[in-house]
This record gives sequence, C-alpha cells and structure tokens, in this order.
Amino acid sequence: MDSAYVAAGPSDAAWVADQRKWARGWRRVLFPGIFLAWLIQVATAIPPSVRSTGWRVVGFSVLGVFCATYVAVLYVAWRATPRLHLALLGVLSALVLAELPLAHADALIMGVFVCAAALIRFPAVGFGLTLFFTGLAIFLPPLVTAWHQGIATGLDNGTAIAIPLTGLAMYGFGRVVNSNALLVEARTELARLAAEGERTRIARDLHDLLGHSLSAISVKSELAERLAAHDPSAAAREIREVAELSRRALGDVRAAVANFHDVTLAGELATGHEILRAAGIEGDLPRSVEVVDEATQELFGWVVREGLTNVVRHSHARHCRVRVDAQSVEITDDGASGGATYGHGLSGLAVRVASAGGRLEAGPDGSGGWRLAVTLGTPT
Repeated sequence: MDSAYVAAGPSDAAWVADQRKWARGWRRVLFPGIFLAWLIQVATAIPPSVRSTGWRVVGFSVLGVFCATYVAVLYVAWRATPRLHLALLGVLSALVLAELPLAHADALIMGVFVCAAALIRFPAVGFGLTLFFTGLAIFLPPLVTAWHQGIATGLDNGTAIAIPLTGLAMYGFGRVVNSNALLVEARTELARLAAEGERTRIARDLHDLLGHSLSAISVKSELAERLAAHDPSAAAREIREVAELSRRALGDVRAAVANFHDVTLAGELATGHEILRAAGIEGDLPRSVEVVDEATQELFGWVVREGLTNVVRHSHARHCRVRVDAQSVEITDDGASGGATYGHGLSGLAVRVASAGGRLEAGPDGSGGWRLAVTLGTPT
C-alpha cells in the first residue's frame, strides 16, 4: 500500500476510538464532578446560618439542585445548543444568589463552579462571571454586617482567589478539549480520504491490469471460433492461451485487491458522494460517522454501498439523502419507485442485517421516492 494511506491503519482507528471513548464516557462527568466535594463547606455553613428547619431544608435543596445542574452542564457541554448551555449557566448563577442568604459567604464557593462551567465553552461569558463572583467574594462580606466578616477575612477564606484561578484552569482545559476534538475530526477525515484514495487506486489498477488481458481474451476467443472449423489444433492452442490469460488476469486481480480492507462506513460515504456526483444526483450525505460504534460501521457501510448503487442504477433520481445515527441508517431518493423489487443485492443485504440482529425495510416512501432503512436492536 502507498505510504499516503498509512494514517488510516488500525493504530489510527484505535486512537480515534480511544479519544471518542474519553470524550463520550463517564470520565467526562466523573473527573470534573469530583470537585463537587468542595461544596461540603457550603452544606456545613447552612445550619449555623439559619435557625429555621424549613429554611435549612430550602438551603440543602438549592445546593442539591445546583449540583445536579452542574453535572448536567458537564454532560452536555459540547453537545448542547449554545442557548441551552447558556440557560443552564443562568440557572446555576441564580442558585448561587439564592443560596447566599442561607449559607452566607460560603455560598460564594458555588461561583467557582459557575465560572468553570462557562469558561470551558464561552470564554467571554466566563470571564464576565469570574469578575462578577470575584467581586462579590471580596466586597459583599464586609457590606453584610450579619455575616461578621471584614475585607481581610473575605480574602482569607480563599474564595476570591479560588474563583479566578480555577476559572483560568478550566479555560485552559476547555481549549485542550476543543483542540482534541478538532484533532479527532481531522484524523477521521484523513481516514475517510485514505479510504477514498484506496478505492481510486484499486479502480485504476483493475482498469490497467484487466483492460489488456480482457481485450486479448476477446480477440483470441474469436480467432479460436474461426479456426475451429478448418484447423482444430490451432483453435485448441488459442483456447489454451485464453485459459492462461484468464489465470494471469485472476492473479492480477488478487494482487490488486490484496491490500483492500474491510468495508467501512466512511469509505462508502466518500465513494457514494463521488458516484452520485458523477451520475448527476444531488447527494446529502453525513460528513462524520463518529456517532456510529466501530462494531457497526462495516454493516452500515454495506447498507450505504447497496443503497447508493441502486439509486444510481435504477432510481433516475435527482436528489438522494443518507441519514446515520448510532442504531440506524436510512437512504431516500426522489426517483421512480414503481415496480421496484428485492434483487440479489437487497436479498443478500437483508441476510447480513438479520444476522446482526437488525431489520431492513425497503420500498416506496409514500411521496413518490424510494426508502431503504436498516435499524439495529429489537423493535419497541
């Protein structure tokens, strides 16, 4: 294989899978969530700050909702819409202010978590919140005489220092995570391009290798047919040469595909994009396949290959759309669907899908086009 394709090898795929595991797994919530233990200080400050049992319950409830909201922010930080993320930040800020009368100055520790949750994705908002909560930590305790703290005490409790320092650390953490996500995306794209290049290489090699051999076989077969009537020995010689050419061509084909790896979803999407373009069909295909588990990508690759091949050959469509998620793949087009039936390709694909515990649906989509869908798992 050419050196240009080394980046798409098994080690590269394993690296990408490992990065996705860390980005999506429980570690994303567990490690930042460990620092919620710091809020024990807030919990211990509530009983001496308020005498009413009811208000103590309110204080603990506010703290519990704050912890749950913070964990939710960690979980959706890079997947939620900006509006949802900002709304959760607003909820966190409101909960801090609600806790101030109940835990006094110790409630400002919660501001550390608000700033951290903001800075990992919205630096401008995060820096503004950092200035706001740092200012509160410095100037609010001396202004509320019931808290019995002065400016020096407010600084000594460490909150005014912890807020900007933790915010700065989370800002750096967010930049690292974003850079890592971009790196994973770039390496995934390199793997896709490598698969596309590999297919192009094989197509070129097959054309170059078989063009001459098949032409020679055709000519010699016609010659043997003409010689058979008046020179059987010469005809037999030509047939032997045809057999030798056939064996040689078969060996060339095996050599050409020796480096061809298993079907991949990224490779099939890349190839499908090109064949749709060549056929004059406007394609709407996903750019990323990271939502699909590694164990499922080969099966979905076969689905995309068969579906797009049928679109190009039979549909006379102008538009084709492919949608992929973790458990399903769907291919639709706006071409003619009348009289379409299961062929050998779809029948074989149905067997492959069934063996993986999924189900295949193929038929008119109700709007004049055709729909091929494969879903994994047991129908609910």
